[in-house]
Amino acid sequence: MILVVDVGNTNLTWGVYDKKELKATFRMTTKTPRTSDEYGVLLTEMLRNRGIDPMHLEGSIVASVVPDIMHALLGAISRYTNTKPLNVGPGIKTGIKLSGEDPKGIGADRIVDVVAAYDKYGAPVLVLDFSTATTYDLVTAGGHFSTGVTAPGIKICSEALTKETAKLPNVEIKKPRTILAQDTVTSMQAGLFYGQIGQTEYIIKKIKEESGIQNLKVVATGGMGRLISEETDAIDEYDPYLTLYGLLILYEKNKR
Repeated sequence: MILVVDVGNTNLTWGVYDKKELKATFRMTTKTPRTSDEYGVLLTEMLRNRGIDPMHLEGSIVASVVPDIMHALLGAISRYTNTKPLNVGPGIKTGIKLSGEDPKGIGADRIVDVVAAYDKYGAPVLVLDFSTATTYDLVTAGGHFSTGVTAPGIKICSEALTKETAKLPNVEIKKPRTILAQDTVTSMQAGLFYGQIGQTEYIIKKIKEESGIQNLKVVATGGMGRLISEETDAIDEYDPYLTLYGLLILYEKNKR
């Protein structure tokens, strides 16, 4: 069994694969400071609660966009699972041809997503990740990662509204009953929800238009991906575990 770990700005998501079958997933907050022993204890408890012996893991792999926690996290995985974790970064084999002026500057999470989408859905494919930021990454024929667009995520927009105004409250991000809002909460929900859909549809449209690729498979993932994908025909597929699957593919490409 292989332990895969996706370290995002908001959540740290763990998964365990037995061959290609995802046997377990669990999450913890990224922003809480922890020592390597605290990570190790939490990890072993969560694994054992799902009937998995940490010492029976064959390997592990981590992709992170939060450098500050990596020393403690990698140390915890090494000591508490007896595996030497692969760290997604420069030099790792991906099977994807990176283009652009600074390919080494592409986030590990985005590389993992495009590796997964290319392996699972082929190309051309556009990967949308609705996480802290919303990203749009295009893989063309032959596995070329040709472009990436980054936009503020819906939670960032919600937090900005609350932080930068005196009277607007925190609201649950959900689809309101109608866009014709009659109060403050539903007016904010309408703006956040339909604003994200409008952004999504327009960026997909422009990518298709300027790339000249109309037969583009559009795949969404990330925490808010289901909410948005259910409301627009511009997204073909919602795949909640795309990132974890990409980590497994990268482990298999690099385990030797």
